[in-house]
Amino acid sequence: MENKLTPKKIVELLDKYIVGQSEAKKAIAVALRTRYRRHKVEGDIKEEIMPKNILMIGPTGVGKTEIARRIAKITNAPFVKVEASKFTEVGYVGRDVESIIRDLARISYEMVKQEELKKVEDKAKKEAEERVLDVLVPPIKKRSIYDTEDEERIKRTREKFREKMKNGELDEKIIEITINPQRGEQLVPFIEVAAAPIDELDSNLKDMLDNIMPNKKKTRKVTVKEALRIFQEEEAQKLIDKDKVKEKAIEKASNDGIVFLDEIDKIVTKTGSSQSPDVSREGVQRDLLPIVEGSTVNTRYGSIKTDHILFIAAGAFHQVKPSDMIPELQGRFPIRVELKPLTKEDFIRILKEPKNALIKQYRALLETEGIKLEFSENAIEKIAEIAEKINKETENIGARRLHTLLEKLLEDISFEAPDIENKDITIDANYVKDNLSDIVEDRDLSRYIL
Repeated sequence: MENKLTPKKIVELLDKYIVGQSEAKKAIAVALRTRYRRHKVEGDIKEEIMPKNILMIGPTGVGKTEIARRIAKITNAPFVKVEASKFTEVGYVGRDVESIIRDLARISYEMVKQEELKKVEDKAKKEAEERVLDVLVPPIKKRSIYDTEDEERIKRTREKFREKMKNGELDEKIIEITINPQRGEQLVPFIEVAAAPIDELDSNLKDMLDNIMPNKKKTRKVTVKEALRIFQEEEAQKLIDKDKVKEKAIEKASNDGIVFLDEIDKIVTKTGSSQSPDVSREGVQRDLLPIVEGSTVNTRYGSIKTDHILFIAAGAFHQVKPSDMIPELQGRFPIRVELKPLTKEDFIRILKEPKNALIKQYRALLETEGIKLEFSENAIEKIAEIAEKINKETENIGARRLHTLLEKLLEDISFEAPDIENKDITIDANYVKDNLSDIVEDRDLSRYIL
């Protein structure tokens, strides 16, 4: 995380996408800055500074997941979202809580790999051009000094083709190329037989199988443009140091990783309850405890210590309270923030203000059909009013209600868009009433549609 990402700056960046919830944003910003400060600390005490894990409490659709996703993007951190309730479903097999960390390692590896590939992009592009030119104008093997003239002629021809290729004149020309399969492709039959996720295969076993299986080359007919892309990917893969990527990925996941445990309340039991499903839920909490407290998890990229991974848990906590969590797990989430239910005023702001506001998205989509879509202020107010009303009278799904309302509101326009002659369309309050009144008045219909 860069020095310029102060707590105030983090909140400012979150404000661009998420309306309200200032308390949660502030807590997140402080937790991230604490992590940055830890990176700057020198000496043995650095290892003793634990992350300030966060428990976010609030109904669905108020911004819990979005806040977690955005901070991962802001800080360029490996991020994993997992629904804690998945570990309690009847018949759910094949995964354990350590798979969360294995997923984090995989995501971290891909992030670091892309960063390294970016660094060698120019060199890989040049190598790819040479390989395509070798197909278009095969080089000759020099046998004597009398071949020099032919060599010069071929060299000039290659340069002419290079110029045409750079200008895009050869993009659609079909050529036949030979490519190497991606490392690990030949493992697929073994993996399918073993029925084990590739991330969980021991890396030594994977390397051994790679060496045993023949690396068969493939011949394909493709355009020059596609050949350049394929060769560039191949050359880039050769140029990066895979071991270095793994090392960096493990370090990044261990020190910058963020794990978002959604629906944490679904694995919490009411105090005093002794029913069998509740015993299962407590078991999941106890399974989660080691990775939240700090343990070592083996992944195909190396061992990850979870001591400094930031864990953010979230839940509605309608039926249970945070104090119903097992004491050990409670103690691992020192920061508690409560997110407030959304009001009509919040919905108005959500529709208009964020960079990815829904109204902006629909405008952009319909603009591709040549339609200029506008919403009057009273229309936006009416949509917000309806969203608040339905959330109060049916299930409160927060801002997600706006997605269903707008989709229903603009259904006819979206359907007719390619054939509409009048491309300037303004949505006003009357249009909103006419198209959504039946849903608002009919509670059963509202439950079914929204």
